[in-house]
Amino acid sequence: MISSRKSLVRAWTLALALLPLSGIAMADDDHDSPEVFGWVEKATLAPWDVEVKAKLDSGALTSSLDARDIERFDKDGEPWVRFSLELTDEATGEDFRKELERPLYRDMSVRGAGGRDERLVVLLKVCLGDTIHEEQFGLRNREDMIYPLLLGRRTIGELGLLDVNETFMTEPNCTEDSPVIEHESEGEYDTNRTDDENDDDSDSDSDS
Repeated sequence: MISSRKSLVRAWTLALALLPLSGIAMADDDHDSPEVFGWVEKATLAPWDVEVKAKLDSGALTSSLDARDIERFDKDGEPWVRFSLELTDEATGEDFRKELERPLYRDMSVRGAGGRDERLVVLLKVCLGDTIHEEQFGLRNREDMIYPLLLGRRTIGELGLLDVNETFMTEPNCTEDSPVIEHESEGEYDTNRTDDENDDDSDSDSDS
């Protein structure tokens, strides 16, 4: 079911790329049409149900999450990452603090105008709309950024269509019965592999 949904989303994304921007139309009764998301959406981090603003950035490949005190360490002979989340819950206005430990999925080297930035990548789950997505997240301090969560092309490709002229087109509404799209390991990005990305979101949050 999930694989079929992914194939349908990819097909609609390709169709979108081939259409003029002003010529997109979807039938209201077409239940197979993928959901449309704006370039800024509300999302919740699972399993804590903490609501944050997420920027959907097609200029970045890998998603990024605001994290502090990032530390790599070994656990049972395997590389792990210890980090802290310091977020404000948009739904309640309350501060959320949580120290986490996750297996290191891979190392990531990002090149941009500011030079090279090395990041550690872990798998986490995020809810958008009514679906939970397990995704790669590069950990970095985004304290000076407008959006604590940035979703790159890996995530956007699973969601549906992206309308760059709109914001907040959906509400996160996930429950314990919500569908979960688990991360599919990519051959060239296996655990502990280092890749070189040309994406740089260091100044992509300068506008709002």
